[in-house]
Amino acid sequence: MAIIYIKQTSCKKTKSKSASILAAEKALAQTLLRVGYKGGSKTANRSYKHDLGVVHSNVTSNKVPSNGAKKEVNTYTGNEIMGIVTTHKSNLMPVRRDNKQSAVDAASMRR
Repeated sequence: MAIIYIKQTSCKKTKSKSASILAAEKALAQTLLRVGYKGGSKTANRSYKHDLGVVHSNVTSNKVPSNGAKKEVNTYTGNEIMGIVTTHKSNLMPVRRDNKQSAVDAASMRR
């Protein structure tokens, strides 16, 4: 049995760059030089970390700030609702102390 090796070749044609692309690349190169970009080779190991220098701070604080004034919490005192009644279809309704007629209506299945 014979082994046959097939060599694959690339058939891509290289295109020359247009004048507008060359002008855009030149403008980009000038902009990068102006902002201080120092390019390297594509194979170079680039570090994207910036050197900020050593930051010294002599003032420290052990105080933890709060997040503002405490929100007022509503608490139920237990004297507003007299009880809970069950009407048809297992509907639970609260009965208030100031409206005793609602308890009578719920007992007679009225709405």
